[in-house]
Amino acid sequence: MGVKTMLPSYELGFYALIVTCAVVYSGSGIFEASRDSMNRKAFRDGIKPGWHYFGRKMDVADFEWVMWFTSFRNVIIFALSGHVLFGKICSMTVPQYRAVMYMLYGILAVLGSMGLVYLMIILSHCLVLYSVALAKQKWLCYAAGLCCLASFKVEPFSSWQSGFVTGAFDLQDVLFYGGSGFTIMRCMSFALESCERKEGIYSIFDLLKYNFYLPFFFFGPVMTFDQFHAQVSTRDLRRKDDEMRNIRVHALLHVGAIIAVDIFFHFFYILTLPSDLKFMNRLSDWSLAGLAYSNLVYDWVKAAVMFGVINTIARLDHLDPPQPPKCITMLYVFAETHFDRGINDWLCKYVYDHIGENHDNIMKELVATIATFAVTTLWLGPCEIVYIWSVFNCFGLNFELWVQKFFQQEPFAKLEAKMSEAMSRRIRAVFGAANFWAIVLYNILALNSLEFALLVTKRLLLTGFPVSTLSIWFITYCGVQLIKERERILAIEEEKCDKAKAD
Repeated sequence: MGVKTMLPSYELGFYALIVTCAVVYSGSGIFEASRDSMNRKAFRDGIKPGWHYFGRKMDVADFEWVMWFTSFRNVIIFALSGHVLFGKICSMTVPQYRAVMYMLYGILAVLGSMGLVYLMIILSHCLVLYSVALAKQKWLCYAAGLCCLASFKVEPFSSWQSGFVTGAFDLQDVLFYGGSGFTIMRCMSFALESCERKEGIYSIFDLLKYNFYLPFFFFGPVMTFDQFHAQVSTRDLRRKDDEMRNIRVHALLHVGAIIAVDIFFHFFYILTLPSDLKFMNRLSDWSLAGLAYSNLVYDWVKAAVMFGVINTIARLDHLDPPQPPKCITMLYVFAETHFDRGINDWLCKYVYDHIGENHDNIMKELVATIATFAVTTLWLGPCEIVYIWSVFNCFGLNFELWVQKFFQQEPFAKLEAKMSEAMSRRIRAVFGAANFWAIVLYNILALNSLEFALLVTKRLLLTGFPVSTLSIWFITYCGVQLIKERERILAIEEEKCDKAKAD
């Protein structure tokens, strides 16, 4: 079935109407639940006074979001503004040395925010992995890199290293483990790219310039070393047509998203409500499904804003960083599900694609996904909930291939060949809708809690069967058809662009 298969406009209009009504109905239930629980004792820690002119309290359960845009807002603005100003001056005066200047500014920023001991810990790991890279043995680079990553993610090694860093402020742990984790991933990329280089090896100076680029240091995204080195080494700093305009538009969109999320949290307590399962049992199946889905959408918005702001700074520095993650609303296959495109690209290049190759062989795909999620588990920090999340998502990724292979066999292949492309698209959307909710349920257990994920699963599949189960499945089917229609339009536009370039 081709991606350009078209459905009648009236059918798509019907799907859009159904999805809109369902979202409004589910949202109204969440809004009423938020209003009724505003003064509930169990939610005291998660719901605090917000903007006074709204006359409502605000959901503050996500401490990272609150810290970024309250107590640490000025520090972040000061550090990134300083980097932009410093980078602009260097690009105008000494463009050939701008990477060195970025490195010096990054080192000074890390030193000022985390202290000398933390900087020495980071430099020691860089030196260890650089020494390993000199051997040009990939297996040794993987082994050393994963051991270094484990030293920050596994007890007692992580506590031992963090114990050297003195001081205490709200985001110290986030900055410590974020900076150290991304450092190891960057160092591994450097080591593996050095193995690919036929003549000589990159210098340790190249590694330090790569690792201490401040916008990427603490929170990513990860650019593979080959991409960063090629982009930061160019002296031709010309911008494309309308590039600055696009940067300004994206910056305004990110500011708008931040304001919109804060306003949203005054009316919908989507992060705090799931903490009280007794209260959750009062909600309808529709509201519960909407609450689970909105938690995933919020986590995507959070990642998109964080990486979007960082990417805006990087684009001002004439870099082309990894794009923000694909919107969770546009996903219905496990192969495209991720919340950090930089880490996803890193894993695909060095693990998943390296082992799975064209991802057509079932056994190779199984080994590739197990290896990928093993590294991902170590990256996230081994614990029970991460193990469960990894197992379910690893299964989901493989199950997609198994189902695909199964329906390529006779007589299914002949049956699909006989039916119209529009009917084939409809049948595939039915399976896509089921897959969509598998993605939601498999990921909500890590983003919220295992208990909440089990409650949603039980209500949608058991106690809500058949009315809630089939109705929500149908609504999701309508949504998947709208996603497929968007993919069709994008494919046609891309084909037109390719033809225009060829002419």
